[in-house]
Amino acid sequence: MIVRSFSDIENTDRHVKAASGTWESKRIVLAKEKVGFSLHETVLYAGTETSMWYANHVEAVLCTEGEAELTNDETGETHWISPGTMYLLDGHEHHTLRPKTDFRCVCVFNPPVTGREDHDENGVYPLLTEEA
Repeated sequence: MIVRSFSDIENTDRHVKAASGTWESKRIVLAKEKVGFSLHETVLYAGTETSMWYANHVEAVLCTEGEAELTNDETGETHWISPGTMYLLDGHEHHTLRPKTDFRCVCVFNPPVTGREDHDENGVYPLLTEEA
């Protein structure tokens, strides 16, 4: 059994701050736990814009605090995301999130991330693995 709190993660290598300066993420469960998914709490900062494309992962996002506009960059369709709203990127959609307030969410990735990932120039997380 694993029990872990945000305070355990704060200012460790599991507390990742994006090079872009638009978000930070606490990586609660990672690939090295070998449970088939990773679990994160992520905050995207108000007034920023983050374009992403998870070419190598499926991601589910549950908003717990704040509000943001989500755009499917492939179709132009937009959605207003607020607490209690979930979105699932089951088709590896290119998307952009524009938080109106600090936007806190819980994210699940499959395959799991290692914790070392950051978005590349295309908004993609590389597919990194843990050594056995």
